[in-house]
Amino acid sequence: MEPHHRARPTMPDGYGLPRTEEGLLRWDEVEQRLRASLHYWLATVRPDGTPHCVPRWGVWLDGRFYYDGAPTTRHVRNLHHNPACTLTLESATEVVIVEGVSAATRADPADLGARLATAFSKYHPDYAPGPDSWADAEGGGLRLITPKRALAWFQFPKDCTRFVF
Repeated sequence: MEPHHRARPTMPDGYGLPRTEEGLLRWDEVEQRLRASLHYWLATVRPDGTPHCVPRWGVWLDGRFYYDGAPTTRHVRNLHHNPACTLTLESATEVVIVEGVSAATRADPADLGARLATAFSKYHPDYAPGPDSWADAEGGGLRLITPKRALAWFQFPKDCTRFVF
């Protein structure tokens, strides 16, 4: 999934954002970090409106984030109430923030399941799901985040970039 818009975000003047589009990040530069990361933070909203944040393992594949989440976990129960969420990487200096929606999904073992199992091999031997791990109707706990917006910078403020999907 490619963004349809790329620009500077809106920030107070004191942050020093350039006034031109020179130096904006390309989406492929951001996706490379999303694919390579081992640890992600997922923020959701509880039904009472308070925030909830949890570390997750997952994989960025085909422009989306796939991860496991049992229906009984707090973050999945939050997402059932409100599918909006934010996914971030660990770094506060090489920043990637993805806003989107999360939904339960499944993966055919012969296609997406096989590709997911290969992608999840970055966690082996701690976690090594097989291609059939997410084939049942409930998705075996598989969830998918589809991005709506993203914000990234690797050399703030000169390359601070907002993407809209």
